[in-house]
Amino acid sequence: MKKKIRTRVNGKKVEMEVATNRLMIDFLRYDLGLTGTKEGCSVGVCGACTVLMDGEMISSCLAPAVFADGHDLTTVEGLAKDGELHPVQKSFIKYGGFQCGICTPGQVVAAKALLDKVRKPNEEQVKEWMMGNLCRCTGYYKIIESIQKAHQFAK
Repeated sequence: MKKKIRTRVNGKKVEMEVATNRLMIDFLRYDLGLTGTKEGCSVGVCGACTVLMDGEMISSCLAPAVFADGHDLTTVEGLAKDGELHPVQKSFIKYGGFQCGICTPGQVVAAKALLDKVRKPNEEQVKEWMMGNLCRCTGYYKIIESIQKAHQFAK
């Protein structure tokens, strides 16, 4: 069974017919070609597939694509504006908040959501917020530092 959905993805209008059982991650990666969002665990616990729907974090590996109907989605590709990286992206680069890159898109998107709510979060706020985003390559010190220092890149 299919349903036509109307959504905005990274600021662009999208109208598409999708199977009602199509997962949002597959819609983003395979139907729209937005491969930045990664699938890690497929059960919504690792955070690699984190995207924003109307500014709130969701696990795209769990959500049906039809849930996006009438909503705004933001993926890691939608964070940069006019060729300028988002402050979180700049900070992750400068402070080494990534290793292999599998979890990085979800980490960056989740960090953006945090920084939209708290401009300069303390370490405890970062740890609590990012609890659902796992990294298997590194300790979390560089990720925490990158998030805490992202405000330096904001205009």
